[in-house]
Amino acid sequence: MRVAVVGVQGDVEEHVISTRKAMENLGISGEVIATRKAGIVSKSDAVIIPGGESTTISKLIFRDGIADEIIQLAECDRPIMGTCAGLIILSKFGDEQVEKTGTRLLRLLNIKVRRNAFGRQRESFQTKLQIKNIGEVDAVFIRAPIIEEVGSDVEVLAKFQEKIVAVQQGKILGLAFHPELTTTKVHEYFLSLF
Repeated sequence: MRVAVVGVQGDVEEHVISTRKAMENLGISGEVIATRKAGIVSKSDAVIIPGGESTTISKLIFRDGIADEIIQLAECDRPIMGTCAGLIILSKFGDEQVEKTGTRLLRLLNIKVRRNAFGRQRESFQTKLQIKNIGEVDAVFIRAPIIEEVGSDVEVLAKFQEKIVAVQQGKILGLAFHPELTTTKVHEYFLSLF
């Protein structure tokens, strides 16, 4: 098994480490590769789009051909996970900030997101969160988005203060928080989607 972590910007190394540890915990052999160029995602079994700055990540993955490879993985029903900025990029619809910044979306998750819904960097926080199919995790929210609307084909996995913060559509996971900073449970669930 090969998991690609889109490495253009953001929490890349943390996702690599969490995915490797999750593989070890599950007894799965494979490799986890951080990539900044086309040609790796297309040869992978799954892909993770980390948090970071969504406009920058979007610009780079579309410019470098990685976006097309992620879309092809989705068409082949392979697991895809986006956390924080990665959630925004996977979304079908964005808010006015997404429009204003010209952030291109992959449109793979039938949801509408709102950027920085919990505030700026100084409003970052950590909380216990109950996630369907996963259990309780410590969730770190950093300039986090929220999911404002979900399509009928999208399952809500978690809410915080009545706001949707985790969803699943088929083998695509979208999380508003950073699981790679506190736990391997989310990555283990992600790997179980194969």
